[in-house]
Amino acid sequence: MQGVNPYRATVEGYARLLREGRSLPLGGIASPAGVPERPDAPKVLILAPHPDDECIIGGLALRQLRERGAAVVNVAVTQGSNRDRQAGRLDELRAACGYLGFGLRTTVPGGLEKISPKGRAADPANWSAAVACVAAILREERPAAVFFPHVADWNGTHIGTHLLATEAMASLGPSFATTVVETEFWAAMDTPNLMIESSAADVADLVAATSFHAGEVRRNPYHLTLPAWMQDNVRRGGEIVGGQGGAAPDFAFATLYRVRRWERGGFRPAPAGRAVAAAAPLDGIAGV
Repeated sequence: MQGVNPYRATVEGYARLLREGRSLPLGGIASPAGVPERPDAPKVLILAPHPDDECIIGGLALRQLRERGAAVVNVAVTQGSNRDRQAGRLDELRAACGYLGFGLRTTVPGGLEKISPKGRAADPANWSAAVACVAAILREERPAAVFFPHVADWNGTHIGTHLLATEAMASLGPSFATTVVETEFWAAMDTPNLMIESSAADVADLVAATSFHAGEVRRNPYHLTLPAWMQDNVRRGGEIVGGQGGAAPDFAFATLYRVRRWERGGFRPAPAGRAVAAAAPLDGIAGV
């Protein structure tokens, strides 16, 4: 007699929810309640390589907005490489940022181009102009914290955005200081030092916001797999952030980051790792 696998119903439930999610609306969803503006709100910038990155890695930024009253502004570094889609992707980005309550800044019409290690080497003049553009935004905004991908995040534009950000900060001289929050998506970081839990409500809002990028998720419904990615972050973060052999915290969803100070023209050593539960205060975390 064949035995009964007690996990089968759970696994089938995951598959069923993924199928059912494909019938849910893409964008066009009423925004959740907003957060009252604070005149002294700290500024948080997200240097997003592509439209949609602000949602995927946005767990901490969303908590900073909702719990600390931070003014979160997404900087659209590029609007994608397909010029026929750039205007449409910007419209989708405006809607996604509006849903989450993030502000939005563009760089140049159509977004910066050739933002990759290859583009940096092949067109130094274009690269220098892009560095100057981002430096001007940083100089004007003076953020308490700035998010951008880590240097080994596989995708060329993600790596290029890291190089762009660090060169822009260096160009501002030793007086410029901020907290840098490095993010991951395409490739995991070897040394993240912060695991931020997101509540189910926050994850649902990040998924809904990602769905506004309808032209992208129609071809690949990655908004529906975002919760699973955040669950796997708990598995990884339990040991990579908490220490090898340590027990994973009782989190359902989390995002991993590396937080360091940028001061006097360079990175300061990274502090020890920590995990922050959804119910725990964010006081002083990542510059806010």
